[in-house]
Amino acid sequence: MTRKIVLFGYPVSHSISPAFQQAALDHCSIGAGYSAREASPERLEEEIGRLRDEEYLGANLTIPHKERVRSFLDGVDPWAEALGAVNTIVKDGGRLVGHNTDAYGFLRSLRERAGFEPRGASVLLLGAGGAARAAAFALSRERAASLTIANRTPGRAELLAGEMRASIPAVDAIPLERAALAEAASAVDLVVNSTSIGMSRGEAEGHTPLNSDLIRPGVLVYDMVYTPLETPLARAAREAGAMFVGGLWMLIYQGAASFELWTGTKAPVEVMYEAGARALAGKG
Repeated sequence: MTRKIVLFGYPVSHSISPAFQQAALDHCSIGAGYSAREASPERLEEEIGRLRDEEYLGANLTIPHKERVRSFLDGVDPWAEALGAVNTIVKDGGRLVGHNTDAYGFLRSLRERAGFEPRGASVLLLGAGGAARAAAFALSRERAASLTIANRTPGRAELLAGEMRASIPAVDAIPLERAALAEAASAVDLVVNSTSIGMSRGEAEGHTPLNSDLIRPGVLVYDMVYTPLETPLARAAREAGAMFVGGLWMLIYQGAASFELWTGTKAPVEVMYEAGARALAGKG
């Protein structure tokens, strides 16, 4: 019997997860198919219920289902509980258990692609949405020394900052404006962009959230945006003499963690990355 893994989203046609997950399954000779399935919020409970059928190994979830799916599961892991979001569902006997591998993907890509250890680091985090939340919790677990959260809506940055103050010694919330960013960026070890600024076909396509003159040479710049592969922030970082890690690595590493949860097999990360990059190129 061919097993099934499905990605639920609404919409979901833009996702490259089927390309790199299927490449991993095929590379490891695992008899399973990974496919994307559009599911409206009204149909999500029904679709999750189908995962209990024998042929399913589990599922991934993307926008807008990561938060709402919790009520349809039998349990969640500590990361999903802390973040309030699920991106992976694994069948454990007859139970459906939710996991969140986003923070894991963020941390692993920092370490393996930049040799960066968050412990004791000073970090500037751009954005305060779901991706920013995963990064902030990951940094708090790894004992970062300071965290400055910049967002267009300062109140939202302050809400996330408030959650972090119990675990990070110095936390601040600032507006996503040049003057505030210039001061904050001058003394950090890591800059993380979790906004959609610079994303292909987005409202701010072609723009960078941080210009090169505000990036300190030698700092690590991490852009969660992965379309295009060479983002405006990547060009700004290199122009400034900074190190850079692109968001495709986070996507691949979080997907690798999901793959290992479903299959019990070590994920072929390089195979997944190459398939993901080809899929992005194919989508223009």
